[in-house]
Amino acid sequence: MKSVHTLISRIRESEKNGYAFILPYIIFFCLFIAYPLIFSFILVFHRWNIVTPMEWIGLRNFIRLFQDPLFARAIINTLIFLVLHIPLQIVIALFFALLLNSAIKLRGLFRSVYFFPVVVSGVVVTILWAQLYNYENGLFNHILTALGFSAIPWLVDPAFAMPSIAIMATWKNVGLYIVLFLVGLQTIPSYLYEAAEIDGASKNYQFFKITLPMLNPTIVVIFILSTIGGFSLFIEPYIMTGGGPMNSTLSAMLYIYNQAFSFNHMGYAAALGFVFALIILFVVTLQRRIMETEDYST
Repeated sequence: MKSVHTLISRIRESEKNGYAFILPYIIFFCLFIAYPLIFSFILVFHRWNIVTPMEWIGLRNFIRLFQDPLFARAIINTLIFLVLHIPLQIVIALFFALLLNSAIKLRGLFRSVYFFPVVVSGVVVTILWAQLYNYENGLFNHILTALGFSAIPWLVDPAFAMPSIAIMATWKNVGLYIVLFLVGLQTIPSYLYEAAEIDGASKNYQFFKITLPMLNPTIVVIFILSTIGGFSLFIEPYIMTGGGPMNSTLSAMLYIYNQAFSFNHMGYAAALGFVFALIILFVVTLQRRIMETEDYST
């Protein structure tokens, strides 16, 4: 009987220790996740400019949102960025992953080099590329003019601005997806390729019938991660173009930021954020249903 009481007291003591260990995260969650979400939900029904007290306005923020052509433009710009950025990123990441998965010299060094832009500050990378894109003094236009071509208005022409940002964002993030593709490639059983070679299958046939189907789970993950990252597009247009020219690079995140911190429309910015979060949820869910299959090995 005494041993049972001892065991119970030890269990209770371990439970107390467990609560003590998770207490810092509970405090963090309440302060930085739960409270901001609850406050934002309350804020969507108010008009507030930080200085004056909040004013209850009901659903007016949402009525204004659905009548706001600039928010619709920001959503369209973000979708255009995704259409440009995601296929470019997947193709480039898969190409380099296949290259690095083969027996080449200095393979470890190349893996580190490709991943290096991921860990560099996004602000630093954006400032660097803004200098490269400079119309008069940028390196890219210097190379083009030296080769006899005309200079390209990378960031000052609406037709080139968003594709230029998509190229820069791809360079910044592609290292992460190269690593993910490498992990996926290394999990493919080698006997599948050996059997295909015995049957006389070409490299192209092996790629489309073995490699791509086996990489399907990885492609789904990368597609979803790229979509979520693309919807959070902010630093690049904020530093490079400020949303211009002619609002051609105004992303949804940048528009929400402008409403909150440039115009002090905190309630309206909160409503924009909630609707934007629902759009992201819808798009990601739709992607998963389209791309995922029941059997990845077929």
